[in-house]
Amino acid sequence: MSKFNLHKFKSISLNEMDSVSLMKRVDTKFIIHTDQLPQLLDNIYNDYKVLEINQNRVMTYKSNYFDTPNANLYLLHHNGKASRVKVRIRNYVESNLFFLEVKQKSNKGNTKKSRIAIQSLNEKLDEKSLSFIHKLTGKNYPLKKSINNQFNRFTLVNNQMTERVTIDTNLSYNAIPFDENLVIIELKQSRHNRHSSVHASLKNLGIQPMRISKYCMGMAKNYPSLKQNSFKSKFKKITKITNS
Repeated sequence: MSKFNLHKFKSISLNEMDSVSLMKRVDTKFIIHTDQLPQLLDNIYNDYKVLEINQNRVMTYKSNYFDTPNANLYLLHHNGKASRVKVRIRNYVESNLFFLEVKQKSNKGNTKKSRIAIQSLNEKLDEKSLSFIHKLTGKNYPLKKSINNQFNRFTLVNNQMTERVTIDTNLSYNAIPFDENLVIIELKQSRHNRHSSVHASLKNLGIQPMRISKYCMGMAKNYPSLKQNSFKSKFKKITKITNS
């Protein structure tokens, strides 16, 4: 990862970053080719700090996702429902932390992430987890593991401590690499601000926001029988970007 010039960034600790956790936020996502990443980072390193944990700046994330037997949570996204839910257990490897996480998207475009600490990257949801999900959603979903993924991430926090940027590479699903040239950038803000440094830099590079979901990408690719016609144009765009 040294080619990404992370050494240029000043560091920020996990405790310091907690003040900009943005569990309720507006997310804006972008797709770029790995070859574009060094230039982007060179453009913004004075405006952001990078999260560092135990001398690591690039972290490994492992997740088990859960859905109904009919993939109803996936289909909510595919069918364009404004209000939708994702459920996962995530392992933050370098921190040795495990959380059950529930992401809820509102019909106003806001994302709220709620989570509780658990002991391991479970393959099944226990009663405590199911109760937590029910309390948040008001529904008793018959959830089972649907897919797992893994990726590397580094996290940037702007100097004003008002936004976070996560940059994901080396994405794989069920241990199968997705596309080695793919970089997923997610800008997390309390309110959408197009004038942020990373947003402006991406615009200057000709990169436009794209509404995507890593979960849906993996489900569509690994389960071809699932309904996925509304994602085909996005897959074509991603392929065009990563093959350029």
